[in-house]
Amino acid sequence: MRERCAGGPSAVLSPSGKAVSTGVRATVKKLIVFGSGALGALGLSAVFGTGVASADDYAGQKYSDASSAASDAGQTVVVAARVGDKVSQDDCLVTRSQSAPFADGSGVPVASTVQFYLNCNGGYATAGTPGPSLGSPEGRAAKAAADEAAAEAESEQEAALAAVSTPGE
Repeated sequence: MRERCAGGPSAVLSPSGKAVSTGVRATVKKLIVFGSGALGALGLSAVFGTGVASADDYAGQKYSDASSAASDAGQTVVVAARVGDKVSQDDCLVTRSQSAPFADGSGVPVASTVQFYLNCNGGYATAGTPGPSLGSPEGRAAKAAADEAAAEAESEQEAALAAVSTPGE
C-alpha cells in the first residue's frame, strides 16, 4: 500500500497518491495522541474534580450564638479544635465549621453533626494577649466594638456620678 516516491527516503504516497513526509505524519500522530489525552484529562477533571463551594454559615460568630443556631437547625455541635484559653468557650470565635466527615458504627454518614473550630484567644491582639491582628478585618471590628463599649460605659458612669447629689448642696 505504501510506495516510495521521488520525495526522498522519508516520504510515502498517501492513499490519494500524494507524497507525504513520514516525519510530518509522525508529528501529526503525536499531536492527535497528546491532544486527545489532554481533552480526556480535562473531561475527567470536570466530572470528578469539581466540588460545590458553600459558604460557612457559622464562621465569625461567637460560639454561643453559632451553637444555638446550629441546634435550632437540628444539628449536634462538636468542638473539633480550640486555640487559646483567654476567653470562656461561649465567647470563643468560630473560625470555621464543617459537616462531620465520619460515619456512625453502621457505616452511615453522620449528617446531623457539625464541627466547630474555635479561636479563644480574644477579640484582638494586644501587647499581653493573643488574638486577631488589628491589621485584619476581624481585629479592627473587635477593637472598634471594644472601644464603643468602653465609651458607652464611661458615659454611663459620668451620668451616674452627675446624678449623685453631694451632701450640703
